[in-house]
Amino acid sequence: MRFSVFTHAEHYFYEGLIYSYGPYVREMNYWISEFDEIHIIAPFTEKKPEKIDTAYHHSDIQFKNIPNLHYKENPFFQNLRKSFFVLQSCFRGMKNTDHIHLRCPGNVGMLALLVSSLFPKKPKTIKYAGNWDPESEQPLSYRFQKWWLSNTFLTRNAKVLVYGNWGNQSKNIIPFFTASFSESEKILEEKHFKPPFRFLFCGSLVEGKRPLLAAEIIHNLYKSGFEVSLGMYGDGPERIKITGYIENNDLEEVIKLHGNQSQETLIEAYKEAHFCILPSKSEGWPKALAEGMFFGCIPMTEFPVCLGCSGEVYAGSLFLLLPTDLFIKRILFSTRVIK
Repeated sequence: MRFSVFTHAEHYFYEGLIYSYGPYVREMNYWISEFDEIHIIAPFTEKKPEKIDTAYHHSDIQFKNIPNLHYKENPFFQNLRKSFFVLQSCFRGMKNTDHIHLRCPGNVGMLALLVSSLFPKKPKTIKYAGNWDPESEQPLSYRFQKWWLSNTFLTRNAKVLVYGNWGNQSKNIIPFFTASFSESEKILEEKHFKPPFRFLFCGSLVEGKRPLLAAEIIHNLYKSGFEVSLGMYGDGPERIKITGYIENNDLEEVIKLHGNQSQETLIEAYKEAHFCILPSKSEGWPKALAEGMFFGCIPMTEFPVCLGCSGEVYAGSLFLLLPTDLFIKRILFSTRVIK
């Protein structure tokens, strides 16, 4: 039985294996283990995988390279030509498969959605990895994809997996969240919340996750006389701004940029940290917070953009709410509250 994946995630070939973004591939390895033949329709990049990337595990994987779609960066006619090629590749891939699996939101996923409606009898699973909150502010393309996915006529014979359990949803919308670790990996060890306090940011260094705000909060705590440090794990375009901020404020010993790292390295960082900070504007499933909590970190986020989607996971948990750091200072003064 053939299983075909349509995604915007960049892929790499290295030593006979196909690599992509680690958390995504680890999830996909569970999916593809149930099928005989795997087709991946996705962009390909000629570079070595980074520490955060992981290889697919399957004996029969075929790969179809499609262009990356960056509509804001490229000229109109170039976008038009690339989009036509992606639509054509999606049609051929869906025509010759037994099960269609789409990854949304994204430009590739958006085009694949349009094509998938031409195959109403074929079974489909669609993973929407963004924020499904109906009240959240979303880009126009994301709102369009959410509307399309909620339409049971356009997404016939499809199960749409979304983060969180939201009311008044169509029958094809299924609550879902991605587990990072199993119960067997849980390590129960007491953490002592006393100085120096170690903070951890884990995620892409992009504007939407506001990593610079995380650095600014730690800087303010440091200026207030607290023994604090911040380890930032991840990479992205905001790294230049954060590096400049660290250098301009002489924070080289307070804030460390570690870049993309393996899951094993992140586990050790979670074990050593006291707080896990994620001041994102919006999150579908705030996986970094859940992972930090798994290893005893107190999560820091901005309500409700990260919590509303996952109340069943975070119920009864202690959170520090951002962007204000007044409450954080009070907590640090009274460590017995969280010890």
